[in-house]
Amino acid sequence: MKLHPIWNNYPQLQSELTETLKLMEDSIQLKNKSVRKALLEMIGAGGKLLRPAYQLLFSQFGPKQDRQKAIALAAAIEMLHTATLIHDDIVDDASLRRNLPTISAAFDNNTAVYAGDYLFVACFKLMSGYTGTLRSLQKNASSMENILTGELGQMADHYNLAITVKEYLTNISGKTAELFALSCSVGAFESGSSQLFAKNVSDIGHQIGMAFQIIDDILDYTQNGEGLGKPVLKDVQQGVYTLPLIYALHADRQQLVPLLEKKEQMTQIDKQKVYQLVNELGGVAKAQQLANTYTQNALKKIENLPNDSQNTKVTLYQLTETLLTRTN
Repeated sequence: MKLHPIWNNYPQLQSELTETLKLMEDSIQLKNKSVRKALLEMIGAGGKLLRPAYQLLFSQFGPKQDRQKAIALAAAIEMLHTATLIHDDIVDDASLRRNLPTISAAFDNNTAVYAGDYLFVACFKLMSGYTGTLRSLQKNASSMENILTGELGQMADHYNLAITVKEYLTNISGKTAELFALSCSVGAFESGSSQLFAKNVSDIGHQIGMAFQIIDDILDYTQNGEGLGKPVLKDVQQGVYTLPLIYALHADRQQLVPLLEKKEQMTQIDKQKVYQLVNELGGVAKAQQLANTYTQNALKKIENLPNDSQNTKVTLYQLTETLLTRTN
């Protein structure tokens, strides 16, 4: 088990995230030892754990402080996230995740489906055991529906050379931002904050999630595969066109379309040319501007949060600001 270095500067979060990972590991009781081992390796491979971190931070605002409950809900949210990653890897035919073989690559798609399904079950078992009302379970179910809708929207736009910025943003709103929003709102609501406060912080999570996904997509055009823990530009070859490419297409379709029309037949040279053009045509710079807008919106809302004895607002501000400068 290892934590991402981002948490070295946040000792309290570091401790609670370590407990979160341990609870996740303890919750995996599969009889199939090899699949259990693969799940444990994926959980302990050093993912950023941003979603459970935001849940833990927003749980500090409520009057009903129960850290065991907060950690359990953080574990549930990260298991939900991990389940979606496993299923994403199946759909994308991905071979690497966090610099490790994906479960679908190490075993097969059937095994990976069952592993992801198991994490969904483990997520709901934890949530049902710790949530104070049905509202959070209903919110969780609604979020899963929105995540699926985002994934289906992205799938429907495969190889869509006419995809718009609006369609892309709609897809990532469900696919990524929804889970950040859920993390923040559940953290606040389950610690006794009002529904209005939970709704407001849900919007903060949405802004953060939008920025996070845009920057994640930017990294495909600025980093190498080793730094990211996954192959770069495989999404392009599979017809997943993200914001930097969409902006570049708006700037010059004539150069890009012939390369993209090769689809699965794109060579490494073709992908490198796309990489170069997206940067030269300003796709990366324009996408970064939009990511900055979402992040600044989140930061302004965080500034308006109430003060508390743990300086939670300061921690949230610092953590969110790093989304603008992360390199992997």
